[in-house]
Amino acid sequence: MLNGFVCLDKPQGITSFVAAAKVRRIFGEKKTGHTGTLDPLATGVLPVAFGSATRFIELIPDHDKAYRATFLLGKSTDTLDITGNVLCESEVTVKKEDVEAVLPGFLGESMQLPPMYSALKKDGVRLYELARQGKEVERERRKINIFSLGLVGQNANEYTIDVSCSAGTYIRSLIADIGEKLGCPAVMTVLTRTKANGIPLGKCVTIEELERLKNEDRLMEAVIPVDELLSYPSVFVTKPQAIRFSNGGELDLDRMKCDKTDGFRLVYSPDKVFLGVGEIRTESGVMTVKKVIPGYTG
Repeated sequence: MLNGFVCLDKPQGITSFVAAAKVRRIFGEKKTGHTGTLDPLATGVLPVAFGSATRFIELIPDHDKAYRATFLLGKSTDTLDITGNVLCESEVTVKKEDVEAVLPGFLGESMQLPPMYSALKKDGVRLYELARQGKEVERERRKINIFSLGLVGQNANEYTIDVSCSAGTYIRSLIADIGEKLGCPAVMTVLTRTKANGIPLGKCVTIEELERLKNEDRLMEAVIPVDELLSYPSVFVTKPQAIRFSNGGELDLDRMKCDKTDGFRLVYSPDKVFLGVGEIRTESGVMTVKKVIPGYTG
């Protein structure tokens, strides 16, 4: 079984689930997962995990995202993007300097209202399923953080922005809020995720590139090892310790040569095989198993 990540440049027009399924078929694997769902309209960074790597998704320390988005002033839709039903259209008197002036006000922490057309659940039902039934339900605002936000392009009433933000931020909602601040409806027309889990778009591969690599018997060149996305300190253990750790056993800190401060560690065998993630707890004097890649026998 393959254990690792492939960082896909998701194409437009398909869901993240379908994109991950395409990657799974190319590799001939049975088990995949992905981080950070992208809407069908969106393109860009979509890390896809294979095999035991799916267990480590929750331990990836960098969950911040970056996007390049284009929006059109003078129109709003029910989905907050250009694919939805038009709710209103208006004349645009907003200038470039007006857009530039409001953007700094969105920096920092705020409470954002998730859109109805989203994968969030209400009483076990996806919000977009309720929205398709013409229902709108109360949603709780969620804390988000916009680290940077800048205007990078303009074409008539279409504007392009770069956004760096915390996980869970809806760029569609941000754009709608920008329009509200300008006193003019705004709708997202293009969205590309340019960074996720510390991976920039430039390091991603397309589905077509994966198919080419497969035909050239070079598919493994696209696979990123699990530990490459986990930026924790490393610790090397002895062979008996490696076998014990791989079988789920905690390790005595007094018998380990490592920095003995609390926190996660990337655990390696003497022959540099990545075994999994352990957690040091100085109060108990042990390193416990957080996640492990099965199969190590020494």
